[in-house]
Amino acid sequence: MKQPAINIKNKRATFDYELLDTYTAGIVLTGTEIKSIRQGKASLVDTFCFFSNGELWVKNMHVAEYFYGSYNNHSARRDRKLLLTKKELDKLLRTSRDPGFTIVPVRLFINEKGLAKVVVALAKGKKQYDKRQSLREKDDKREMARMFKK
Repeated sequence: MKQPAINIKNKRATFDYELLDTYTAGIVLTGTEIKSIRQGKASLVDTFCFFSNGELWVKNMHVAEYFYGSYNNHSARRDRKLLLTKKELDKLLRTSRDPGFTIVPVRLFINEKGLAKVVVALAKGKKQYDKRQSLREKDDKREMARMFKK
């Protein structure tokens, strides 16, 4: 029996930020965390990435406690280390230091080998008028789709 595909998205990221460059990173998890993610009990709402000692970490990622976990269950919102190549880390570190740029997790998924991966994006914050423009484009696409269905 095939497992359902896990694909957890951060929908707010595309609304609040203009995504410039994306990277697929591995993530360091404990046993109960990966079990919760495989059940789809994770959230990327209000998450962001930061550098500490040359390593990239994700903060505020919510992974629900595993129901069958015992005394060694994980804490739900702990910082988790992301695994990228040195070249990718250096590029992200250089560009994220510029004003207005940040690193945002966009998607959490499980690949074909059964490993949890996080897609992080180098992003630039949108202004209020950019957000209104995005909403207008989304409404226009929806209206066009509605017109063609008739």
